[in-house]
Amino acid sequence: MDGLIESIRRLDNPSVVGLDPRPDLLPGQLLDQALAQTETVLDEAGIRRDDPEAAPQVEGAWAERLADAYLRFNLAVIDGVAGLVPAVKPQIAMYEALGPAGIRAYTATCRAAHERGLYVLGDIKRGDIGSTAAAYAGHLSGLPLTYRKASCARGGGSQDGRTLTGQAGPLRPSGATWPWYEDAVTVNPYLGGDGVLPFVEAACAGGQDVFVLVRTSNPSGADFQDLKVEGTGESPATTLADRVGRQVGEWGSGSVGENGYSRVAAVVGATHPSEGARLRRALPHTFFLVPGYGAQGGRADDVAPMFDGQGSGALVNSSRGIIGAWRSDRDYSPSLSLQAALGLVSRSAGRAATGMRDSLREAIKEGR
Repeated sequence: MDGLIESIRRLDNPSVVGLDPRPDLLPGQLLDQALAQTETVLDEAGIRRDDPEAAPQVEGAWAERLADAYLRFNLAVIDGVAGLVPAVKPQIAMYEALGPAGIRAYTATCRAAHERGLYVLGDIKRGDIGSTAAAYAGHLSGLPLTYRKASCARGGGSQDGRTLTGQAGPLRPSGATWPWYEDAVTVNPYLGGDGVLPFVEAACAGGQDVFVLVRTSNPSGADFQDLKVEGTGESPATTLADRVGRQVGEWGSGSVGENGYSRVAAVVGATHPSEGARLRRALPHTFFLVPGYGAQGGRADDVAPMFDGQGSGALVNSSRGIIGAWRSDRDYSPSLSLQAALGLVSRSAGRAATGMRDSLREAIKEGR
């Protein structure tokens, strides 16, 4: 977690931008271009749009172009916030909804953000056990079998793991693990340690981080997270969220860095400030990701108690409030060119990110 904390300190900004594109968040100019490109592809292939048998080809062509639109939109947002915020958090579900083309847009987004010096938190919320959890942890560790290892095992190289050029070690372009380019991921702990520890092991081995759901920002999270759990031994009765938080602290106890926080972080919603404050006191070495700011109702004053006495220890997320800021900009018009619209997306995102940074700075200062 040290790298993220140092970036936060350098920029004096504990915020992360959620890169969660949807068609309704894209300027009409991008959608118009995607439609025109799709029609060109279909015409060149001789595919009739009104032929029911051709629906898979039609929708497949459209998904490719829509994924390209997502990527262009994300790049515009990244241009606007790079140098202002320390991190971005792409939500993989938005991309998976487009099929294989969406996954390509997701990885391209992560790579572009990483190359701009941003910490990339992949919001994947995986949760399973055994070999499946280990496979999901490949988001951090990379391929289950690399070409180099396979080549050596099949007699195509030396047995000490060296490459054809004599270099040793895993393939990590730009410091990130190919092919996902993520510095951290989110994990669902419902299956216990079997579902979380493979991620923790991968993160510790690769110098990355894991963010575990503890107290989420959605209203129905209380259905389970507020349930009372009987105490054991010297531990008093508590809520399920508190019990999960304590376990997160234990999972990270062996990876506390120079700044006092471990590689295993907790997700604690901005919409639960009193619980967040209690968890902050109980988990002095656990870093927090705080979703729910802005569009979900969380305010800067609500998140201030989730920081430690030095104003560190948390990262606050905003998605729609930043990537959709262009929609309330008076300079936007459907008559703008595509380049002008994307420029407006960048500038609006930058202004929104600056406003969020300033609000957080003030609230944290007053709360210390």
